[in-house]
Amino acid sequence: MAEYSNLQLDVRDRVATLSINRPDKLNALNEQTIRELGQAMDEITARDDVRGVILTGVGEKGFVAGADIAELARMGPVDGIDVSRLGQRVFRQIELSRKPVIAAVNGFALGGGCELALACHLRIASENAQFGLPEVKLGIIPGYGGTLRLPRIVGKGRALELMLTAQFIKAEEAYRIGLVNKLVRRPEAAEGQEAPSQKDALMAEARLMMATIIANGPIALGLAIECTTRGMEMSLDDGLAMESNLFGLLAATDDMREGMNAFLEKRKAEFKGR
Repeated sequence: MAEYSNLQLDVRDRVATLSINRPDKLNALNEQTIRELGQAMDEITARDDVRGVILTGVGEKGFVAGADIAELARMGPVDGIDVSRLGQRVFRQIELSRKPVIAAVNGFALGGGCELALACHLRIASENAQFGLPEVKLGIIPGYGGTLRLPRIVGKGRALELMLTAQFIKAEEAYRIGLVNKLVRRPEAAEGQEAPSQKDALMAEARLMMATIIANGPIALGLAIECTTRGMEMSLDDGLAMESNLFGLLAATDDMREGMNAFLEKRKAEFKGR
């Protein structure tokens, strides 16, 4: 396992928990952190003991509060293109991962942090989460794919409203408009016991969701992600052709035989990823 300065990577029960670890900066993304994210995704892709990823931020206050403004303030025009393309490349790597990635959003997910969550396949949020793309307040626009991914998820009108007003929305509203897949309510304490923290409750829900996902065929999961992501970037006819090709390709896998035999034999399938 590689060592990272600004990330924590923990693998347990076939799930990698990848945490942005700059809590003193509310986990803001600087160049080093983005590069480490790319390296971590390379490692996760290569590891046979990982079937899914939960991406989160260390601490209770911030998932990722944005890009590192002190670093961005020094950029010129050419630097700006390079900064944007680095973030785009790494976030696209996350988006195209064949291993499902869930963003577990606690606290602020703003600017680049919101864009990072958008690049994940699913998003769940604690009640204290807030989302926003406030870049226009700084005289810039989202540069890590937010202008493209947000309207694909919530629609053009709502996406432009968020970008043009630069306002933050709370988790409840993010869930209402479809930006968040699941909202994790503040846990209540059992009698005589202390309630778990919002972050602990969020991570428990993320692990439960991921366990449900990775119980399914890993090759099928990866191709479902790829077909959906790339299909949204194609014409309907081209997307349908890709879907039928991938559907047929799965018929050559041991996992398909196992899944169908398990169904017919009324037992739990044991997928091997082959």
